[in-house]
Amino acid sequence: MPGLTLRHVARVVLLLLVSALFAYVVASKALDPRAYFENRTPRPPASAVDHELAALGLDGHRPVLARFGHWAWRALHGDLGRTLDGTSVNAEFGRRVGVSVRLLSVGTVTGAGIGVLAGVWAAVRRGRLPDRAMTVLSFLILSVPTFVLALLLKDGALSFNHGVGHTVIRYAGESTPGRGGGFFAQLGDRASHLALPTATVALGSIASYSRYQRAATLDVLNADHLRTAQAKGLTPGRALLRHGLRVSLVPMTTFFSFGFLAVFTGSVFAEQIFGWPGMGSWFLEAAQKGDVNSVVAVSLFAAAAVILAGLVADALLFALDPRVRG
Repeated sequence: MPGLTLRHVARVVLLLLVSALFAYVVASKALDPRAYFENRTPRPPASAVDHELAALGLDGHRPVLARFGHWAWRALHGDLGRTLDGTSVNAEFGRRVGVSVRLLSVGTVTGAGIGVLAGVWAAVRRGRLPDRAMTVLSFLILSVPTFVLALLLKDGALSFNHGVGHTVIRYAGESTPGRGGGFFAQLGDRASHLALPTATVALGSIASYSRYQRAATLDVLNADHLRTAQAKGLTPGRALLRHGLRVSLVPMTTFFSFGFLAVFTGSVFAEQIFGWPGMGSWFLEAAQKGDVNSVVAVSLFAAAAVILAGLVADALLFALDPRVRG
């Protein structure tokens, strides 16, 4: 077990290092931080721009691998560099990471939980009207881009609020500025702001999970051990819950690790459209400016989140499948 744990840690560190290298090289080649300084009015001299870039570790006269080595050494000591505005990337990271973690965690749990339940429910009713309706609805959601879905939800909230005459569904920001009241009042306010971004992130996951879970459950429904359990007196529902559901969840653990990246991508659009100051909106702002250090910091967060999702999937597989424990 200690050897297995050390191998997992070494693998995680290597993956983070490779992802950081890839993100830094791509960002350095694709983005142009020099234009951010040269477009100022009045336009600064070239020597002043070179000095600014050198202070940020973005001196274009040095090879990109040398710049990455300098950045990585400082990152290992807890310093992710500075933004083009001269502020600390660490401070901006700390301000935004909690916002994204809250949206990603709620969206992931909601999408996976409801999607699995919907898939099992559709499989049990295979060929009936509920199953056909679930199929049509799932493919309809999957065919709509995430940013379009977010805009539709926002427009729906506006129409609903206008219809009832006051704001019921909140669609801007993570909380109401200057909101008073106690803990539960503030918690309810944050929950109301969280509803639409979570729906944007979760709907695609619900549609995807329901399709995969339906197929996995149908395979289990035709298994011999389930028919044997029913022959011994269990109802189909009890037989599925006791002997089939756990088996059908095993392939979903792999899908969970790969599907998390789609959740993160959806959160980028949700944060931007609903005005959430999270990692996704920061990434878009940084990419527009050409802020290499900020883009790499967000990419590193995304890589860490995906790796963590993979570790959670491994833990779920370990708990569900006795063969893995053996």
